[in-house]
Amino acid sequence: MQNENLNIKRIFADSELYIDKRIEISGWVRNHRRQKAQGFMDFFDGSCFESLQIVYGEEISDIEAVRAIRNGSAVKAGGTLVRAPRGIEIRADRIELLGDCEEAYPLQPKKHSLEFLREIAHLRPRTRLFQAVMRVRSTAAMAVHEYFQSNGYLYVHTPIITAADAEGAGNTFTVTTLNPLSQNESFSDDFFGRHTSLAVSGQLEGETYAMAFGKIYTFGPTFRAENSNTKTHAAEFWMIEPEIAFCDLHGVMDIEEEFLKSVVKYVMEKCESELDFLQKFHGTKLKEKLNALLNSRPARVTHREAIDILKKSGVNFSFKPEYGEDLAREHEKYLTEVHFNSPVFVYDWPKDIKAFYMYQNDDGETVAAVDLLVPGSGELMGGSQRETRLDKLTSRMDELGIDKTSLSWYIDLRRYGCPAHSGFGMGFERLIMYLTDVENIRDVLPYYRTPQNCDF
Repeated sequence: MQNENLNIKRIFADSELYIDKRIEISGWVRNHRRQKAQGFMDFFDGSCFESLQIVYGEEISDIEAVRAIRNGSAVKAGGTLVRAPRGIEIRADRIELLGDCEEAYPLQPKKHSLEFLREIAHLRPRTRLFQAVMRVRSTAAMAVHEYFQSNGYLYVHTPIITAADAEGAGNTFTVTTLNPLSQNESFSDDFFGRHTSLAVSGQLEGETYAMAFGKIYTFGPTFRAENSNTKTHAAEFWMIEPEIAFCDLHGVMDIEEEFLKSVVKYVMEKCESELDFLQKFHGTKLKEKLNALLNSRPARVTHREAIDILKKSGVNFSFKPEYGEDLAREHEKYLTEVHFNSPVFVYDWPKDIKAFYMYQNDDGETVAAVDLLVPGSGELMGGSQRETRLDKLTSRMDELGIDKTSLSWYIDLRRYGCPAHSGFGMGFERLIMYLTDVENIRDVLPYYRTPQNCDF
C-alpha cells in the first residue's frame, strides 16, 4: 500500500481501507506515556483536529531510544493500524526521531493559562485550544467567501495604504519613509508626497467598485491606532465589508441576517469536533447558542424604540439609557437576552454619534444606520445606507471638519450615476469570538497587535 501523503485526516476518513495494513505517518508527540512493557504516544500532524494514538512495545528494536523521545518531538511512525476500544490506533514496529525537543519545552501535558500561552505565541498553535480556534477561523474565512461568491459578489482587494481616514476619527498609523526625529521634513518630501496611513476600512474604495459591479465585498486586514487595551480591541484585525448598489437600509438588514446564518451553518457543519471541544473547554452551551441563532428571526427596532424599552424596563442600569447616546453592553444584553430573547437590529441612530457617510434621515436628527446585536456578544455588525446626495454629504463633512480634498474622488461618485446603496462591516475576530466562546480577541488572532505588544 502506498503511504505517500498519508495523514491522520485521511486515515480517519477512510479507516476501513487501512485497518490491518501497515502505514507510516509523520507528526508531533503531544504526550508520551511510558509503562513497564509498552508506551503510548498521543500523536498529531496538523491535518485535522483529531489525534491518533501510537502504541509500541518491546518489538521495537531501539526501544530505549524511543522511550527517551520527549513531548513536542517530531517523529515518523510505522506500524499496523488496528481497532482499539476508543476507535483506532497504530501498533508501531518502528518510530524514528525526526526533530528532537528540549526538556524545557513549555507545553507539557497540563492546563496552561491563556496569559501564559500569549507569552509563547509561537508555540500555542500546538495546543488543543488553538488548534480548535484556528481551524474554526480558517473554516469561517472560507464560509465568508463561499457566501459572497455564490451570491454574485466581486471580491475587491482594497488598498492597505491610504490617504483617507474612512471613519474620520484620526486613529491611524502613519506610513512614512521619513526620519521621525527630524523637525525639518514635511510629508511633501515623503514617499507618496503626502500624509498616508494604514487603512482603517476598505469601505470607501469598495463603494467605488459597487458603482460598477453592483455587489462587491472586501475581506482583509485593517488597522486602528486606538490606545484601547480591552478584550475586544486590537490594533490589527480583519474586516468583512460588502457594498451593495440599489439596496436600502432594510435590504441590507436582510443580507446581514442571511450572511451570518450562512457562515454559522457552514462552520457547524465543517467543525463539529472543534465546537464540541470548545464547548467542553469553556463549560458553555456554545452549540445551543449557535443553533438558536440559526432558528431565530431578529427583531427590528429604531434606536428611539430601543431606548424606550430600556427606560421602561425597570432595570437600574449602571449607565442610564439616553436618547442620542450609544448603547452600553448592559443595554445590548438586556435587549437580546431578556426583552427579545433573540438577535436585534437597532436602526435609525442619532446622527451625531455616527460616521459622515451615512444617509441622513428626513428628521434631521438620525441617519439610516443599523447595528446587529446578538445574545452573548452584543454588537456583531454595523452598517448603513450610504449618503448619495452631494450637498448633504459635503455639508456633513464640513460640520465634522473632514478634509474634502483627500476624499474628492469619493465625493465625485455622487456626481456620476449614484443610486441608493448600502453596506455593512463586521470585524472577523468578533465573529470568531462568537463562534468559539473565546472571550479575548488576543486568543483568536494568530499573532495579536495591541498597545505595547508586538513581540512575535
